Amino acid sequence: MKHLSMTGLAIAAAVTLPHGAAAQTEIQFWHAFTGRLGELVAEQVETFNAAQDDYAVVATHKGNYSETLNAGIAAFRAGEQPHILMVFEVGTATMMAAKGAIKPVHEMMDEAAIDWDPEAYIGSVKGYYTTPEGQMLSMPYNSSTPVLWVNRDALTAAGIDPDIDLSTWEKVDAVLGQLKAAGSGCPLTTAWQSWIHLENFSAYHDTPFATRDNGFGGLDTELAFNGPAQVAHVGKMGEWARDGKFVYAGRRNEGGANFRAGECALFTESSAGYAGISAEAQFDFDVRPLPYWEAVAAEPQNTIIGGASLWVMEGHEAEEYKGVAEFLSFLSSADIQAKWHQDTGYLPITAEAGDKTRAMGFYDANPGTDVAVIQMTAKQPTANSKGLRLGSFDQIRGIIDEELEAVWAGDKDAQAALDSAVARGNELLRRFEAANR
Repeated sequence: MKHLSMTGLAIAAAVTLPHGAAAQTEIQFWHAFTGRLGELVAEQVETFNAAQDDYAVVATHKGNYSETLNAGIAAFRAGEQPHILMVFEVGTATMMAAKGAIKPVHEMMDEAAIDWDPEAYIGSVKGYYTTPEGQMLSMPYNSSTPVLWVNRDALTAAGIDPDIDLSTWEKVDAVLGQLKAAGSGCPLTTAWQSWIHLENFSAYHDTPFATRDNGFGGLDTELAFNGPAQVAHVGKMGEWARDGKFVYAGRRNEGGANFRAGECALFTESSAGYAGISAEAQFDFDVRPLPYWEAVAAEPQNTIIGGASLWVMEGHEAEEYKGVAEFLSFLSSADIQAKWHQDTGYLPITAEAGDKTRAMGFYDANPGTDVAVIQMTAKQPTANSKGLRLGSFDQIRGIIDEELEAVWAGDKDAQAALDSAVARGNELLRRFEAANR
């Protein structure tokens, strides 16, 4: 497949098919991206469409991650499903259980006779979306991991060395006190509180989030994130919230707007925040590793991924699947992946794309942009840190959000809130288990 320059792309896009030429096979791709990420998806689709004449991918935004998953399920029930559906990582178990709705990627690639190497994907990314036998069910696409974003100007304004060590939560705790004393209205905020401060916190400290290898070992899993380490961390964040050192902005990425506007000094967010922060921030910023508690672990384990993968839906023609296979192969190619990684802050999903980015000098020119890659790949994942595979996980996250909000508001202590979240979440797991036995 030839790859066009952006100049070539513009020319190709302006060329219409000659009269009588064969119609292109249309491929429907539903996704959850808006803003800068939505623009970059559109650019990928345009590049693919301009580079060949057989297929036309049509990308459609279907709302946020939860709304896109629900739209895909509803469309399948109505017999109007797209070819490709973006599903966030917490929807993986739900998609695996959707018998007859999905076409495993490894099957489709084999049938389409595409030259494709599943071993090319980074292990910590691929493992999330494979069967116990290692066969890939969906195609990794946008994989991120949480990091600490630092507004260097805000630290300097508070009289704090902007290069100060923030590797542990103990050190962050001291800096939050200094920021508050200097008059900061938002020393710390966060995005995706369950993902970062419970799911990734557990993996990073090598402590279970759930039994049965966090759900990878079977449907009979139970939640376990109400252990001493998680309770201590959430309890400390509750103290920070009470003292005005942690400002809660919302369940998704509402805090991103506050950080990008320069209001907050520190921000725990996805590595993929890079796309928006680099485009909008009018201040000097850093990307740092996610802090860990020295009191819990001598050194951190590894964080786990967020983001989404691309699931192929059943019920389409063989020729259409050939186009889907070509498109997914294109998205995984080193050139496209390296550009996506550099533009967005998402992880390069193949080792080749990461190597290419390093060889291009991108990490040297943009210090910190390799933090997420190192954080994910420096250690071999353990049973506690390879990811989560839990049924009804989107709804469980809603329960966790509700209970954490009670802690931030001072209405519950951390132990009571996490005990309640575990009990309520386990009820959903038992229902999911019963429905999918």
